[in-house]
Amino acid sequence: MSKILLVVHPTRPAAAKFGNLLAEKFLAEKFEVFSNFPELIPGSTSIGRIDGISAAIVLGGDGTILRAAEIVRGHDIPIIGVNLGNVGFLAEIAQPSVNEIVQAVQNGDIHREPRLVLKYEIIRSGVVFSKGWALNEVAIERSSTQMLELFVQIDGRPLSKWGCDGVICATPTGSTAYAFSAGGPVVWPEVSALVLLPLAAHALFSRPMVVSPDCEVVIDVSSQSAQVSSDGLRQTELIAGDRIVLTKDSQQIQLAYINGGKFTDRLVAKFKLPIEGWRGESS
Repeated sequence: MSKILLVVHPTRPAAAKFGNLLAEKFLAEKFEVFSNFPELIPGSTSIGRIDGISAAIVLGGDGTILRAAEIVRGHDIPIIGVNLGNVGFLAEIAQPSVNEIVQAVQNGDIHREPRLVLKYEIIRSGVVFSKGWALNEVAIERSSTQMLELFVQIDGRPLSKWGCDGVICATPTGSTAYAFSAGGPVVWPEVSALVLLPLAAHALFSRPMVVSPDCEVVIDVSSQSAQVSSDGLRQTELIAGDRIVLTKDSQQIQLAYINGGKFTDRLVAKFKLPIEGWRGESS
């Protein structure tokens, strides 16, 4: 029996409503339906082993898609984000119909976009104290009013010491999230790169930088009252002397789309960019 996973935002009525319609249709097509909130989706069961799941369909915003990434990480399961009215960067631009979604999953007619994932290790007293990963970004930030002192090196070479509010290391996917709001560049998702961005640094050189995804970024913390956050979902407190090592993960997250849609179109829709006068595609 084929399997489908519905990841729903628990407090958005539109998510549960559309999820119920999807579950009803998938069940009629002899799918086994799983959900992160089965109490909201009649006919579904709670998530257990996710082997063999055809796709994860996300009903919510970009934050819910990040939650779905937590669930399916380590498995080659495409994540399909359904637009419920608030245009994000990770979901479809237009909401597909229930029939379109079910038929696309049945036929395997979806467009995958493999997304780079960032991993990190926190080294404390010479040993790995904690580790994690992020689809969007890893941020090292102050957790009090005291300014942080951070020393950054790339591939074993010193880059700069900053007195700052923090440093963001973002993937192309995360370049339109926290890093964007902090003044970083937009990086198209098919570009293989990392964005390194100091926050409110007291330095002559504090520009955003785009670095190779294959480099090793090391950040040494010289201050107390700091924390590392991945995708804004997982936090770890840091102490003076901690070292954070950031590298590209070998595992990717598979975002997927039914209606295709270019990243440029999602960018235009999100920010309502003026495109009047466009003369069409170049010949």
